[in-house]
Amino acid sequence: MTFVLIPGAGGQAWYFHRLVPELRARGQEAIAVDLPAGDNSAGLVQYADAVIDAIGDRKDITLVAQSLGGFTAPLVCERADVSLLIMLNAMTPLPGEPPAAWWEATGHAEAKAENAAREGRPAGFDLMADFFHDVPQDVIDKAMAQGEPDQSMTPMQTPWPLDGWPEVPTRFLQGRDDRFFPLEFQRRVVKERLALDVDEMPGGHLVALSRPTELAARLEAYRTAQAAAG
Repeated sequence: MTFVLIPGAGGQAWYFHRLVPELRARGQEAIAVDLPAGDNSAGLVQYADAVIDAIGDRKDITLVAQSLGGFTAPLVCERADVSLLIMLNAMTPLPGEPPAAWWEATGHAEAKAENAAREGRPAGFDLMADFFHDVPQDVIDKAMAQGEPDQSMTPMQTPWPLDGWPEVPTRFLQGRDDRFFPLEFQRRVVKERLALDVDEMPGGHLVALSRPTELAARLEAYRTAQAAAG
């Protein structure tokens, strides 16, 4: 059994560096993929190419897509032997929708501002408050030491090329403490776009950094349930 992990913006496999050993300790193969995020010639198809290259000839894949990775993962499902797709704090695309258009189309800014107001926080974006608020300080220090990852705008302008969601069993797991993609916002968007209910767990947007052990247990449980269902 193989878990293939697709990161969000910045495309760094490092994001999953705490999750990979947790999955391997459970007897699973786990591959975190580096995406060509700094390459201005690379769009969504090239991101999918990178994942396909990492998969190689492996079969029976459980694909996990974080944040912006939600635009890439369904493309991979069309080209690889994926048994289960797990969307993790992810963006859910519609046919023809570029990532850059997703924000306004989903009403993200309003939902994020409303959530911040409920929690008594400023509405503007703050890297630490929005992304790293529940990540251990030593992990934050390591992330900051790497510098800000490059992210080309090329894939943001690329229309999502599929005509519909792939015929692959899909689960959606959301951190209930995510300040960037608030839980209620995700529940609405995912219900409207995929007609799926959102599962939740403790943790913020970077749950693979903040709660890798709990996340690994949830991912393995999804995998086990899917295997039992055939």
